Amino acid sequence: MSSGSPAIARASARSWLIWLTAAFVYVLAVFHRTSFGVAGLEAADRFGVGAAALGTFTVLQVGVYAAMQIPTGVLVDRFGPRNVLTAALVFLGSGQVLLAVADTYALGLLARGVLGLGDALTFVSVLRLAANHFPAKQYMLVTAFTGALGFAGNLAATLPLTLLLAGPGWLPTFLAAGLVTVLFVAIVQWRVHDTPHSRVTESQAASAREVGRQVLTALRVPGTRLGFWTHFSTMFGQNVLVLLWGVPFLVQGQGYAATTASSLLAVFVIGSMIGGPLVGGFVGRKPEARMPLVLGFLATMAVVWTVLLSWPGRIPLAVLVPAFALISFGGPMSTIGFALARDYNPLPRVGTATGMVNVGGFVATTIAALAIGVLLEVSGGSFRVALGSVLALLLFGSWRMIVWYLRARAAVFAAQERGEAVPVQIRRRPWDVRGPERQRVAAAA
Repeated sequence: MSSGSPAIARASARSWLIWLTAAFVYVLAVFHRTSFGVAGLEAADRFGVGAAALGTFTVLQVGVYAAMQIPTGVLVDRFGPRNVLTAALVFLGSGQVLLAVADTYALGLLARGVLGLGDALTFVSVLRLAANHFPAKQYMLVTAFTGALGFAGNLAATLPLTLLLAGPGWLPTFLAAGLVTVLFVAIVQWRVHDTPHSRVTESQAASAREVGRQVLTALRVPGTRLGFWTHFSTMFGQNVLVLLWGVPFLVQGQGYAATTASSLLAVFVIGSMIGGPLVGGFVGRKPEARMPLVLGFLATMAVVWTVLLSWPGRIPLAVLVPAFALISFGGPMSTIGFALARDYNPLPRVGTATGMVNVGGFVATTIAALAIGVLLEVSGGSFRVALGSVLALLLFGSWRMIVWYLRARAAVFAAQERGEAVPVQIRRRPWDVRGPERQRVAAAA
């Protein structure tokens, strides 16, 4: 049972400044990623497309993001987070500039694809910096703070972006955002160091076979698989609303004004910013409680989505606000998946394992965003039918997470019986497999 803990007793003020600089890159990435949440209707008019084609923007962007997570993890482990963050800013800025001048659907898709590539390089890089600069006991809290800061970018992409699109318009707004992003490259080059002792990680050549072996080794770890399904199940419900379908659902499906709808999306931002430090601090103190916490959250989500989908007529604000606040905790809960990847993988492989985990939520987001667009087309615009795909995917992901939860527990108990140290002590429960059967389950995992 491997642990990814660096030999760092206490993070320095310089390490906190380095992390904050890198985290601001993530703030920019989240702003660019979520800008279509309020620009979706303008994009539909600008490019002359319907719901299914509009959904393709998010499917493409998030699909690129998901497909790039494992390669990003490998790149970060090899070339270091500083270099990868620099590349991320170039792609993010270029994609947004291209979107600003795009006047055709094909060019708009290309722009969002480039932006998705830049977005894909960001979060794993920031988490690897955190793993390099902070001790294990602080990692979960720093990860939660990263997510909370990222939602500042989300907040900027709600009402402020709506007002900018209504004022200066599409071209000046997205052009300025792209140029500011590219200029931030200079700050990253100046402030960010890969480790407390070196500015840049020394790159070591590796063959395709060695890279493949590293990926497969991380994939075989039950904690990595559990992290994947935890991330898959917890965050996509919030993502599909924030990234694309929230405003159309509230405006076209519920009859709210566009400004009211974009303001309601801010509930996700505020909830996530509050929930991140709360979840991170609690799990950092009691890591053994992290999976029961996830299970309780998923059960709550099943109830929330059932209420939203079955509500007769227009859903009142008194129901939407607390429902969105609860859904917003999906982002903070998803960070538990990264803690699992870090705990059960050695530090040189943490980037790869983190990339694998980060695939989960964005694969789910891609599936859900596409399904909603298609179901809206075939159902004549029924959001109740379309959003039913979110509940179905939630139940599927929860089932797979429970399967790997049991297998990961079996692997931990088997490691304890072999006399190995484990990152988190857990108690046996009546439903845990025992004896030879546990060995078989752990080996199969």
